[in-house]
Amino acid sequence: MAIKVDQDLCTGCGLCAQVCPDVFEIGDDGYSHMIEGADQSLPCVDEAIDQCPVGAISR
Repeated sequence: MAIKVDQDLCTGCGLCAQVCPDVFEIGDDGYSHMIEGADQSLPCVDEAIDQCPVGAISR
């Protein structure tokens, strides 16, 4: 399943990018985005999903 970042929920706290920097980045708009071509099967993705304080990341 593809990972999705709900831009309406994301607050741009950056926790996902800290936990899983190979998959998530904070864009110029200040919100989390998936890095194009990133390996979405990395174990840190689940950790980023679990740690998102607003539940903006899902599979």
